[in-house]
Amino acid sequence: MKIGILADSHDNLPAVRRAVDLFRGLGCGLIVHAGDFVAPFSARELEKAGCPVRAVFGNCDGERRGLEEVLQSFGEIREEPYFFNHAGKTFLLAHRQERLEVLLAEHPVDFLIYGHTHQSDIRRAGRTLVINPGEAGGWLSGRSTAVVLDPASWQAETLSLG
Repeated sequence: MKIGILADSHDNLPAVRRAVDLFRGLGCGLIVHAGDFVAPFSARELEKAGCPVRAVFGNCDGERRGLEEVLQSFGEIREEPYFFNHAGKTFLLAHRQERLEVLLAEHPVDFLIYGHTHQSDIRRAGRTLVINPGEAGGWLSGRSTAVVLDPASWQAETLSLG
């Protein structure tokens, strides 16, 4: 079961809608958002993917109560760091990259997903596959991106949303 991964969507509804269409077409069974939806209306778009969503708050998510209310019917959003299990694998989800090395040393996981930098990053750090999907919003870099992860094969691919 594939996982669609987003971060830093910053209310770019066309990009979020393209991501949802791609994730649905690829048969994703989970969407992970690494923070900075910004407003609840942006998070609501993820419901159209027809699968659960797990997310963390980012530094630009000002309407936290609204985000919680929108996501409660099809997912959840928490403070970072957020540890969870899915498909027999362990995940650490964060927005900011500060302290991630310390957290990994204390709590080894299979996959570390983070955002905030607006730069794509897919690499191995010991036994962990580290993933930053870049920025779905595309406001800073001019590139709207997401990642699709196959946790069974440990393969992650960056997708253009533009």
